[in-house]
Amino acid sequence: MQLTHPKSVSAILAAASCTLLGSPVQAQETVEDWQFDTAILYYGESDRVQLVEGVFNANKDFGNEQIFNGKVVIDTLTGASASGAVAQPGVQTFTRPSGNDSYQIAAGETPLDDTFRDTRVQLSGQWTQPIAEDLRASGGLQVSKEYDYLSIVGNGSLAMDFYNKNTTVTAGLSYALDSIDPVGGRPIDFSSMIVDSGQFNNTDAYQQAFDDTRIYGSEDKDTVDLLFGVTQIINRRMLMQFNYSFSTSDGYHNDPYKVLSVVDQQGLTQDILHESRPTQRTKHSVYWQTKYALDQGVIDLSYRFATDDWEIDSHTIDSRLRFDLSETSYIQPHFRYYQQSAAEFYNPFLLESEPMPEHASADYRLGEMTAITVGIKYGMQLQNGHELAFRLEYYQQDPKNAGFDQPGALASLDLYPSVKAVIAQVNYRF
Repeated sequence: MQLTHPKSVSAILAAASCTLLGSPVQAQETVEDWQFDTAILYYGESDRVQLVEGVFNANKDFGNEQIFNGKVVIDTLTGASASGAVAQPGVQTFTRPSGNDSYQIAAGETPLDDTFRDTRVQLSGQWTQPIAEDLRASGGLQVSKEYDYLSIVGNGSLAMDFYNKNTTVTAGLSYALDSIDPVGGRPIDFSSMIVDSGQFNNTDAYQQAFDDTRIYGSEDKDTVDLLFGVTQIINRRMLMQFNYSFSTSDGYHNDPYKVLSVVDQQGLTQDILHESRPTQRTKHSVYWQTKYALDQGVIDLSYRFATDDWEIDSHTIDSRLRFDLSETSYIQPHFRYYQQSAAEFYNPFLLESEPMPEHASADYRLGEMTAITVGIKYGMQLQNGHELAFRLEYYQQDPKNAGFDQPGALASLDLYPSVKAVIAQVNYRF
């Protein structure tokens, strides 16, 4: 959300090196006025999820590197989300997560649950200040609440400057406690979806069968993240940053709204099961970023490699080229490429003739995929000193077949449809 038009190369580098772990670090010793950033973002997938998000960010420098940052985020999500079940040559009937209704999916169509609706409110605050010469501390708290999800995150970091502030070494720690209480309760791992197709004598009998597949009440997940980073000013034009991060989580990792199909040798669905994921996950990632100040702009290039014990390996290349059109306006093309391998327990479907695995999920977000984002941003400084920017991007995600045979009827169906989306954003800074 930083829209400042830098007046010099040194200002560009100062802005580029502002933070690790999301906590701003500035070098001003004078007290500055409050600075506010606002943004409205729209994300829309074709025939799927629609997101509208509003962000209000406040930043205050009290002098001597004592800085407060606060943020409010409100977003709403609507639309249809892929359930994980496979398409079939005939009409399919599914029960909604609440158990109070059912819906049908036409032949050949990817099963989507169109009741995906939620509103999220997130509040966060961060305080940064020096605690010794060339040593700064930062701490913050973030609370995020959705209808069925509560997340509380605390973080702290230390940043030490060396060599006349040309090198900054950072270490950070965060702890997150997430609590989920799904609509309709938490499905028991690998329990069958209960569909009322006339086999129950009354409503009570159906409800009892549904309740037998559920665990009611909330479940928790704990996540600890560690980050170690080095930011180095190479010369008056170039800055580099290297990070290593470690994350471990324990608790409820299932998506309670995802299912997977059990098919026979003809590819016809015989059962619909609720997914099962491991209760622990450990992740490692390394990150490199370079910013280079041109006479009329900035080149920003980064690469991230991530791996975890679910056997998901990912590569991300992100590039931006900011070009100053004038003293008060700029454009910034953006390109991002992402590629990941499938989780070891990812299965687009299960075969009824094979033994039940320990864990399985058909969530395409855990499968093999590539994704690209291309777009452009235009920003300008207004006569009153405020700043306005517009961003428009196209996103396409292409799931891949990670080596699974498609028996019978599945051979002629698209089990890995692409996800296409448009992203539009307006920023205003004052």
